[in-house]
Amino acid sequence: MDLSNLKPAKGSVKREKRIGRGQGSGHGGTSTRGHKGAGQRSGTSKKLGFEGGQMPLVRRVPKFGFKNINRKEYHAINLETLQKLVDDHGLTVVTFETLRQYGLASKNEMVKVLGKGELKAKLEVHAHGFSASAAQAIEAAGGNIVKL
Repeated sequence: MDLSNLKPAKGSVKREKRIGRGQGSGHGGTSTRGHKGAGQRSGTSKKLGFEGGQMPLVRRVPKFGFKNINRKEYHAINLETLQKLVDDHGLTVVTFETLRQYGLASKNEMVKVLGKGELKAKLEVHAHGFSASAAQAIEAAGGNIVKL
């Protein structure tokens, strides 16, 4: 083996055409970039969604509706879920940390308790929000609610 026998490992070289290596290569001269303009120079890139001067899809499609950027998203937890927690783990106080511990909420979520299901246990529930029916059911069972 000597320097004249060296070649890259099979599959390591991906490029098939070598551009800018003289006229004999068929890709010399302007190196497939054309003449003049920004596209010929280095460091250029097309805008995301650019369709060659045709009106881009995002501008052709009609826009409608309203997206409130200040909307608060709540993660819903039902009374039946709270009752299951009480049955399985014998809790008397359900805090946000408890819900995180049992995988019912994640760190940055706001939790709202909804009134689906039935609550028989006396519970103190800490959450970011309560529906009217959930608050009524918790207090009817002898518990109390704490808004975070």
